[in-house]
Amino acid sequence: MKKIAIAAGLAMALGTSAAVQAQVPGYAVNSDDTIWRTSFGECWHTGFWTQDQAVEGCDGAVAKAEPAAPEAAPVATMADVEKKFALYFDFDSTQVGDVSNIVNYIGSLASLQSVKLVGYADFIGSAAYNEQLSKRRAEAVAAKLGQAGVDSSKMTIGYMGESAPVANCTGRGAELIACLRPDRRVDVEIMGQKRAQQ
Repeated sequence: MKKIAIAAGLAMALGTSAAVQAQVPGYAVNSDDTIWRTSFGECWHTGFWTQDQAVEGCDGAVAKAEPAAPEAAPVATMADVEKKFALYFDFDSTQVGDVSNIVNYIGSLASLQSVKLVGYADFIGSAAYNEQLSKRRAEAVAAKLGQAGVDSSKMTIGYMGESAPVANCTGRGAELIACLRPDRRVDVEIMGQKRAQQ
C-alpha cells in the first residue's frame, strides 16, 4: 500500500513537472507557477535545462529592456503674424518699383487674411490733386500685386493725400523733392498665419 502511494505521488510530481515545463521550460515550479528554489535561493532546474532558457531572476538573467516609445511627431499649429512694407515713389509718379519681397512673404504664409494698402503724397501741389495721386499709387500697387498672384479679394485700398507727412523738410527745388521722398509712398500691411511647430 505504501509503495502504491509513493508511486502515485511520484507520478503526480512528474505530471506536474511536465505541465510546468510547458509554462517555464527548464525549471520546476509549484502549482502557483512559482519556480522552486534551493535552500541557497537558486532556481531549481529540470534535467533538460539549458542556458538559453534562463528567465528573469534566475541564473543571472535580467529583464529585457522595453523598446523606447517613439517620440511624438511635432504638431503644427497656426500663429497669427503681421508685417509691414513701404513702397516709395518718384515725384508726381505712380510707377511701382519691385514688389518681389512682398510677394515672397505672402507666399510663405500658411494663410493670407488681409493686405491693407494706404497711399500718400508729399505737400507739393494742391491738396485735391495729391489726394487723387495717393489713391492712384495705392491702386497701382494693388494691380501689381494682383499680377504677381496675390489674391485681390484680400486687398483693401485707402489714401491719405498729403495729410499724414513723416518728412520734415526745408529748401526748394530738387533738394526739397528728394527730402520729401518718405511722404511719397504706399504702406502695405499684411496679416496672415504661419505654421509654428510644437
